[in-house]
Amino acid sequence: MAATASATKTFPNLPATVKPGVVTGTALKDLLQYAKDNEFAIPGVNIVGTSSINACMEAAKKTGGPIMVTFSRGGGQFIAGKAADNEDDAACIAGSVAGALHVRTVAELYGVPVILHTDHCCKAWLTWFDGMLDANEKYFEQNGEPLFSSHMLDLSEEPLEENIDICFDYLKRMSKVNLLLEMELGITGGEEDGVDNSDVDASKLYTQPEEVWQVYEKLTSVGKAANGDDAMFTVAAAFGNVHGVYAPGNVRLDPEILHNTQKYIAEKLGDGNKKPVSFVFHGGSGSSVEDIRYAIKAGVIKMNIDTDTQWAFWDGVRAYELKNRDYLQGQIGNPDGDDKPNKKYYDPRMSLRAGEETMAQRLCDAMKDLNCVDVL
Repeated sequence: MAATASATKTFPNLPATVKPGVVTGTALKDLLQYAKDNEFAIPGVNIVGTSSINACMEAAKKTGGPIMVTFSRGGGQFIAGKAADNEDDAACIAGSVAGALHVRTVAELYGVPVILHTDHCCKAWLTWFDGMLDANEKYFEQNGEPLFSSHMLDLSEEPLEENIDICFDYLKRMSKVNLLLEMELGITGGEEDGVDNSDVDASKLYTQPEEVWQVYEKLTSVGKAANGDDAMFTVAAAFGNVHGVYAPGNVRLDPEILHNTQKYIAEKLGDGNKKPVSFVFHGGSGSSVEDIRYAIKAGVIKMNIDTDTQWAFWDGVRAYELKNRDYLQGQIGNPDGDDKPNKKYYDPRMSLRAGEETMAQRLCDAMKDLNCVDVL
């Protein structure tokens, strides 16, 4: 009954289309526009199983903000199981789809809007991307909405024209089932999930306004989606972003690039919209809160929070083991007696829950930095 009741709830601050649970189509468009108008960004978190999914939605519930649950190709394979047959990315696809179905089953119980997303897909991984689109189309036929909310294509290593053309072709297909496309321009430095850009030419870390205009002009020409709205896309424009962990001061962001880009495109359009582009922010670890919030003012509506949350989960597990080490050396025998059982300590749920709690707390802190608190 709880899930049914929450499904009919309307949030006092959000557009009426946005309900608890997974948001797609018009509801997603309205949610992202509300974020842009009210200058907050939604955290996007790469997950690897139900425990990290739980932590994401727990943080959103505690802070009163929406959350983006993100599956990477490697994360999808991990969910399916490393021993599963992965010929033609079968396990990567199956795990991502299974994870999405799990989120859909439980999301309403947390009473928050959840965006279901997938992360970087380079040209060599398009088999994975195509498999998920097949699943979306099948789900749309049965339910009138896609399984996921959005997907990301990262073709930033390809020539600009090829990047744009491939994204255009995919957005045409995706718009038929009301999916949003996230595309990347420029390159996010560092390394994540098998993609290593540590030694990339520094000039590629900074996108130019003219490049974003080329994307905007091409992708807006896709026209209408199945629901009658404009086809949806966001742009991950590089402005010095770097994946990984860096001490404060070692990441040199230039969010002014995003402000200049909005001004450049607004002048091209001349329709009075000062922030026509919806930007997303990758590689934010080590960034100052000031830079993050200045980027949000330029139309950033989502920021990836990955490396920090992965460490936070491990830190909770590590602290649990340290605290209970004497009770984790065998099934029987601990400081309370040689015949005392230890099952309640080595039960995997105990250490995993400790990881969930610390990851959720790190996300709550991040949501404060993103102004994504009490916005529902």
